[in-house]
Amino acid sequence: MTPSPATPGGTLVLDSEGLAKAVLRDRTVTAWLALARADDLRVITSAATLVEVVHPRINRPALEWALSRLVVEPVSEPIARRATALLADAGLHGHKYAIDAMLCATALAAPGPVTVLTSDPEDLTALGGRRITVIKV
Repeated sequence: MTPSPATPGGTLVLDSEGLAKAVLRDRTVTAWLALARADDLRVITSAATLVEVVHPRINRPALEWALSRLVVEPVSEPIARRATALLADAGLHGHKYAIDAMLCATALAAPGPVTVLTSDPEDLTALGGRRITVIKV
C-alpha cells in the first residue's frame, strides 16, 4: 500500500471494486481498512454500489460481513441531484456513469478529507475533481 496524500480523519469510500476486494480480503484494501480503523476514519459506500457489486458468484456471507464493517449511505434526493450536477459538469451521461456519480456525490457529502478506493480513477476524478483523493485498487 502506498501512503495516501489524504490526512488522518475524514472518510474512506469504497466503490464496487473496493467493496468486492474487501469481500475477497484483498491485501491492499485490507490494509486501507486497517489504516481507516487506526485513524478513526468513517468507512462508507453508496447504497447504489450494492446494486453494482452483487453478482451470482459473490460470497454473500462475506459481503454481509464486509457491509457490517462500514456505513451504507442512502441515495437521497439531494445526493441524486448532486450526482446529476456532477454528471452535467463533467459532460458525462447518466446512463453509463450514474452509479459512479451517486458514489461521488455521496463522497462529497461525507466529512473530509475523503479518499475513494476505486477501479475507475479516471471516472471518479472527472466527477469529483480535486475535492476527493482517488486511489486505484
